[in-house]
Amino acid sequence: MRKGVDCRKRSTWRKGFAPGQTIQRVRPKESDEYLLNPHKGTTTFQRFNGDPLYEGNRWDDRVAPVEFKPRRGSLHNGRYSDTTIAYLRWRWAVIEPEKGKYRWDIIEGALKAAAERGQTLQVRMQPYCGDDLPEWFWEMGGVRQRRPTTYGFREPDINHPTYIKHWTEFIRAFGRRFDGHPNLESFDVAYGGPWGEGGGNSTPATARKIVDVYLRSFKQTQLLSMLGTHGCKYAAGTGRPIGWRADCFGDVRTDGRGVVPDGLCWNHMYDAYPMEVVRNGVLDAWQRAPVTFETCWTVGHWYEQGWDVDWILEQGLRYHISVFMPKSCYIPEEWADKIEEFNKRMGYRFVLRQLLLPLEARPGQRIRIQVSLENVGVAPIYRPYRFAFRLRQNQREEVIQSRRDIRKWLPGHVWFQETLTLPKWLKRGGSAKLDVGIVDPATGEPRVRFAIQEARKDGWHPMTLMDVV
Repeated sequence: MRKGVDCRKRSTWRKGFAPGQTIQRVRPKESDEYLLNPHKGTTTFQRFNGDPLYEGNRWDDRVAPVEFKPRRGSLHNGRYSDTTIAYLRWRWAVIEPEKGKYRWDIIEGALKAAAERGQTLQVRMQPYCGDDLPEWFWEMGGVRQRRPTTYGFREPDINHPTYIKHWTEFIRAFGRRFDGHPNLESFDVAYGGPWGEGGGNSTPATARKIVDVYLRSFKQTQLLSMLGTHGCKYAAGTGRPIGWRADCFGDVRTDGRGVVPDGLCWNHMYDAYPMEVVRNGVLDAWQRAPVTFETCWTVGHWYEQGWDVDWILEQGLRYHISVFMPKSCYIPEEWADKIEEFNKRMGYRFVLRQLLLPLEARPGQRIRIQVSLENVGVAPIYRPYRFAFRLRQNQREEVIQSRRDIRKWLPGHVWFQETLTLPKWLKRGGSAKLDVGIVDPATGEPRVRFAIQEARKDGWHPMTLMDVV
């Protein structure tokens, strides 16, 4: 600044402040907008953004895409939520059609396709989905369960050494290839039963063996265990932040499993979930790893049955859900607003309430900024992104990342104070613009939007000015 020039006389933005005032408060306006933030919300199912939905209330657990053509046109999903996550599940025989010969091109194609559609990819490998285990497995000594199963097709004995050997070799190979892939959202700890659910006939000892292979093979990618299995209970006790997923969310049927008074039959919402989260030791797991729910049937089926969708969705929020899977089947128009509100509340949703900082500072000066925000969602974020400040003046800018661990921002209020060293290249006599954002620490690029009205197209949130003196 030239001698005798007071930049405050030239800063019209400071007209509302008293002459002797040295600090400023910035209070953004909360937004009710539906935000397409990553790692939370509804997923597509055996589909990507922009793909046609299944017809009616039918879906296909067995067939996931194996070819991926570039998408042209809109990525909107019609009578379905727009999403940032895709979920695909392949049968073992599709990815390892011959022993030791893997179709990694399918997984790589899916990861690339998801990225092109603005999604990350959740994956489950299914040992079988019918009588469709790899034929080579039987030829190499696979053993069938001794007791007839409910489904009537050949189911393997999960506890037999042949099954454990070949399934864990497959999981190890998958982990070597894809653990830590930036677009792999999560990987299901599936090991037995049709669709990889329920654990099949595995004993606790077998479950521990197989889960240990998952834990050693996936050191970076988020793992999700299946609620109600031996493996889920074991994983919860290892100290690793393992998420969990449950199928049949929304099941409040009154006409199943025998004749009972007043329709008080067994169902998942009343009987399974409250018990299993306690038995499996995952009541508080949501504080460190995500909870995923897949619908029982579809939301359209719930509507046709006249089930209480408000109660169902509220229960999901009480379990601290981050990810919802309605199987790429239509959402009834009458419930579209309810599902959108559900998407807003599930997982994390950060509202920046206030910044308190100086009105002016010198180049290279250390300043303190107080930050108040609120997580109005039902869970934290589980990725190590960083809260960051961006200073801009003329054509130059600098991003300064906070060291705060935003994964600790549980639902409720958050306050912290940050000390910043301003760039020395700031020019005296002018003003610097201050933006905030939540960024990828490796790139410094914004990844998560705050639920506030002040937002730029580049993902940053403009806050205020500071005079450089």
